[in-house]
Amino acid sequence: MAKEQAAQPSSGAISIVAPGTKITGDIETDGTLRVEGVVEGMIKAAKAVVVGKDGVVSGDIATQDAVIGGKVTGTIIAESRLELQATCLIEGEIRARRVKLDEGGKVNGQVAMGETPTPRQAVPNMVAR
Repeated sequence: MAKEQAAQPSSGAISIVAPGTKITGDIETDGTLRVEGVVEGMIKAAKAVVVGKDGVVSGDIATQDAVIGGKVTGTIIAESRLELQATCLIEGEIRARRVKLDEGGKVNGQVAMGETPTPRQAVPNMVAR
């Protein structure tokens, strides 16, 4: 009889919020989250968050790397790198070690660069359960 193997979480997994999809509530993943629809709530992703040009996030984002092409209203914390594309609109605070802003991208809020706190320290409401 074959041994049953416990499902191993995949940190390389990519979760997608598709166009036309709206999620209300917090999202947490060990991998990457791609938002092409609407998210109303906090996002915590261990690897990366990608917000497509038609994606909308109303809430805080805490991750290692982020690429934003759509609209984000809230605080973005990227431990490593944040790329703001020409189609982005950010309304809120940005904290990242490195930031790339393409011409045409809009940021209305405060920007802090350099050493950043870990997402768990920076977003105290997002506690592992």
